[in-house]
Amino acid sequence: MDNRKRRLDLAALAVVCLAGFAVAILATELFPYHSSNDDEGVYLLQAAMLLEGQLEIHAGELADAFRPWFFVEDGGRLYSKYSPVIPAMYAVAMALFGEPRVTLVAVAMGNAALVYVLGSMVFDRQVGVVAAAVFAAAPMTLLTSSAFLPYAPTTVLNLVFAVWYLRGLRTGRLRDAAVAGAAIGLAFFARPYTAVLFAGPFICHAAWTILRSVRHRWRDNRLRPLPDPVRRNAVTAAAGLAFVGLTLAYNVRVTGSPLTFPYAAFAPLDGPGFGHRELLDHSLEYTPAVAFEANSAALWYFATRWFTAGLIGTVTALAGLALALWHWLPGRDADGERDRRSDRTAGLLLAGLFVTVSLGNFAFWGNYNVHAGIADPTTGLLSKFGPFYHFDLLVPLSIFAAFAVVAGWRQCRNVAIRNRIATVASPRTARAVVLAALLVSVLVAGAANAALLSAPVERNAAHTERFESAYEPFEERDLENALVFLPTPYGQWQGHPFQALRNDGGLDGEVVYALEGPPARDFAVLDSYPDRNYYRYSYRGEWTATPDDEVVARLEELSVRSGERLDGETTVGIARRVDRAHVRLENDGEVASETIVNPDDELSIAWSLERAAGSETDGNASAGEGGIARLNGSTTETVSFDGADEVVLTITQVQPEGATHTYRQEIPVRTTDDGVEAVWPPERTACPLVTDCGADGTYLPDRPDSHSEWERFETRLEASEPE
Repeated sequence: MDNRKRRLDLAALAVVCLAGFAVAILATELFPYHSSNDDEGVYLLQAAMLLEGQLEIHAGELADAFRPWFFVEDGGRLYSKYSPVIPAMYAVAMALFGEPRVTLVAVAMGNAALVYVLGSMVFDRQVGVVAAAVFAAAPMTLLTSSAFLPYAPTTVLNLVFAVWYLRGLRTGRLRDAAVAGAAIGLAFFARPYTAVLFAGPFICHAAWTILRSVRHRWRDNRLRPLPDPVRRNAVTAAAGLAFVGLTLAYNVRVTGSPLTFPYAAFAPLDGPGFGHRELLDHSLEYTPAVAFEANSAALWYFATRWFTAGLIGTVTALAGLALALWHWLPGRDADGERDRRSDRTAGLLLAGLFVTVSLGNFAFWGNYNVHAGIADPTTGLLSKFGPFYHFDLLVPLSIFAAFAVVAGWRQCRNVAIRNRIATVASPRTARAVVLAALLVSVLVAGAANAALLSAPVERNAAHTERFESAYEPFEERDLENALVFLPTPYGQWQGHPFQALRNDGGLDGEVVYALEGPPARDFAVLDSYPDRNYYRYSYRGEWTATPDDEVVARLEELSVRSGERLDGETTVGIARRVDRAHVRLENDGEVASETIVNPDDELSIAWSLERAAGSETDGNASAGEGGIARLNGSTTETVSFDGADEVVLTITQVQPEGATHTYRQEIPVRTTDDGVEAVWPPERTACPLVTDCGADGTYLPDRPDSHSEWERFETRLEASEPE
């Protein structure tokens, strides 16, 4: 290897290392608690499961309390809608280094290195180095590669396939063909549709070369030995189909049918195609018109916001493509750099990705869902990660942009051009002009790229800031042998949105997380973990897709109070000019109430819980049939509850002009053979104007700045002997 090639290889190595370093910084500093894309937690949970030898979680009757985001529930069995390939890549780093982010760094370096190799194969090493740098600097590369998402890892597999397919084409070696087939087969296992779109141009080329070689041999009346294209592509196909078979076998294992993929078991109408599309509560009539609008916007935002230097970089890539196609026209000289036909073949296959990836994504409604509003590129997942379903397009764009840059640089160094400049200036000035033009171009491109990158970084940083606030109680306390009940702002899903709070596959880790739900289920979870320390995680504020509203989190220790009878007292602060307070004890439509006129600045309400006289049980702690909640010891102001239930006490203070403020406590209770049980303390909220304001009114006794000076909400509960 001559010195020039060695220098270029070292330059490529530097680019690869910088790509890995950039992703390492972003992954740890920008996404320390993961991103707003809750798919990350799915892949990491799967990785942990694989390390324990599990493909599914067995939660039995408590599956609803432990169901992770994007997991299928099947008779108490939970499995992910995603294949295990990408999680396995993260699991390797977890096993070797205890840190899955090592895989993110390795993937970023691998992609940059493979783009260098592919660019060198299509053009030359100099183009390869620039292509790797352009690819690594793209905003979509940096941000998508820094999160635990499948797009960059799948591209690694696709690029391995492309590089080794082209190597096999040049060398004829069957081992290269086998590597290519295994890579695209594994990519198919990981993301079938993505792999098919990437492999499309190569499959067409393979079919064409096979038909051509067979036709030539047929003319010569001899098919033995088999033509090289037939042997080579047969090996590639065999290796690829082996992994397709593995994919179908995995489908049988988890869904029961080889043709039912897990994502289809989760949401049958969430795949490619037109017509009615549906995912959970979101549905759409995905028509070609909608597809055209969504994909046109996605590609425009890709070209102007998510590729290196935005529109400048995209125009450069298109210019490089046009220049390459002009050079590859039949009859043109290849300038003796290398075999023109091989370069042209590799380049045309690369250019074919513009067609297959773009048209293929046209038929997938996910490109509609990445937008929160098609006309607004600053919202939705697209605003934070780009149109990631088109991630593979970064490869041909980077290589053709690099070709245009290198071709332009070579033209600037051309003696004829310098001679033209020298006619009006000295040779030294001519060299200075060329260097100045290059420097200005690099600075303009770099400034444009930095400006494009800053906006999504700020958006992701806003989410990180909210996550930092949300997880603060867990960082302040070292939990051991704990069971934590989690809130459900987006419904009954774990890891949506609290991805960092994950169970292991056996649901028996140092900390077990369960979703807060109906009282009967909560008690069942408590019964399943009798020897743990119990906690409730809650927050004050509204959790939405945008991180604008402040969230104040709290981790509260819980206990189960039990006795033949439980006596409680709730004491609240009363605001000025309150002329009456309405007290209500209620459950399932039954209400016990009283009104207190002209209360003092503090009001105490007594209440009690006990099993109804004459109720019988069958010996099961959760099978008690009836209970009674009394208000202020009254024999008439009572409400009943059956088995496991929730008793609600509200104290609403009213001012003369009608303004109200309500204290609300919700107590999970159940009857047992020995009396009653209650989860303590209750959930407490304080709400102006309404009687139930949810998490917005979560009462935080240790945060006086979160409520008015007169707001006090104290409650106690003790066991006592029934009268």
